[in-house]
Amino acid sequence: MVLGSVILWLSSGNGKAVDLICSSLWLAVVIWLILRAVGQRGLLPRLSMAAAPIANAAPHVTVIVPARDEAGNIGRCLRSLLAQDYPAARVSLLVIDDHSADDTAAIVRAIAARHSQVSLLSCPPLPPRWTGKSHACWIGARTAVPQSEWLCFMDADVWGKPALLSSAIHAASTQHIDLLSLAPRQELRSFAERLMLPCGLILLSFLQDLREVQGRDGSAVTATGQFMLIRRDAYEAVGGHAAVSNVICEDLEFARLLKRSGRSVLLMGGDDVIATRMYTGWRTLWPGFAKNLVDTLGGRRVTLSFTPLAVLLAWAAVAMPIIDAFACRQGAPSAWTALVVALLGSAAAFGLHIAATYYFRIPFWYGLLFPLGYTIGAAIAFDSVRRRLTGRVIWKGRMYS
Repeated sequence: MVLGSVILWLSSGNGKAVDLICSSLWLAVVIWLILRAVGQRGLLPRLSMAAAPIANAAPHVTVIVPARDEAGNIGRCLRSLLAQDYPAARVSLLVIDDHSADDTAAIVRAIAARHSQVSLLSCPPLPPRWTGKSHACWIGARTAVPQSEWLCFMDADVWGKPALLSSAIHAASTQHIDLLSLAPRQELRSFAERLMLPCGLILLSFLQDLREVQGRDGSAVTATGQFMLIRRDAYEAVGGHAAVSNVICEDLEFARLLKRSGRSVLLMGGDDVIATRMYTGWRTLWPGFAKNLVDTLGGRRVTLSFTPLAVLLAWAAVAMPIIDAFACRQGAPSAWTALVVALLGSAAAFGLHIAATYYFRIPFWYGLLFPLGYTIGAAIAFDSVRRRLTGRVIWKGRMYS
């Protein structure tokens, strides 16, 4: 109804040159967003592959994998860690089973029986005002062997190439980083993943200012809990996960806490050495996004302000050429020029999202569906806000307030 009213108004004499003005503004906004996204990507350094250190010079690291109902993932994760080229004597692998109801613990026990590097620890009951992941990470950190200079927290749905630990520890050591977080390559298989993940990451590239959050000063920060390598002394100095025990989005809050204490935090692109499949379809993707999307986007106010704007801009890629084409049929002044300008803007918007499909290695036609992706994403964002306001954040069978 609203779109029809706009079309009738622009096609009438009252519209005059407004169609050209709107199309020009549309093209300018698209160009600005694309340049911002490209510029942001340039501010995310890629982790360079490094050779394995010699055994007597390699710092000891404990890799802590919190796991709750991860039977479908934990085997691949541990096999990738056991295949690391980092000196085996300098790595401990510790899986914290957080009361799994599936075969997670049995799979880990079977692997641990063949590999002494791997240990399994059952998590004690969850204390009040703790989230499950923070508690599991905290238990793991307290159990890590005393000689570990580094603690590496890695999700069970993540797997790495043999050079992962060597490259990460080399980068953190040489660049004097206290917390190094790696953004994995996303493996997308289902329709839900392929529709939503590219839109979500493109939206983040529009919203985040990586120049600010990647800087060593200030409190703004970005990180992902999928892979976090932390100097043990820095971890303990700020209280570890106990300091963020009741925070839903514990990775961002811990990174923020560490940076505020004067420590260095950096997010790097880990496409060459680490990968993940976060969700398997709508059943896992919607609650997974809704759990912490409000934090990822920057809070309730930003979420409620920018998600409707994202939907409006996404559908403008379809609506603007239609409006101008209708105006052309009505013989409106400057309509043909406006149509060309609008088509340029829409072609650029679709081109950006089609380029993202090549990056994510998915069929190109998912890039044509991006308005639908942002629309569903907005619904998930509003659901994320609703869950926070009602105090009903549910994840893996637990409800957090």
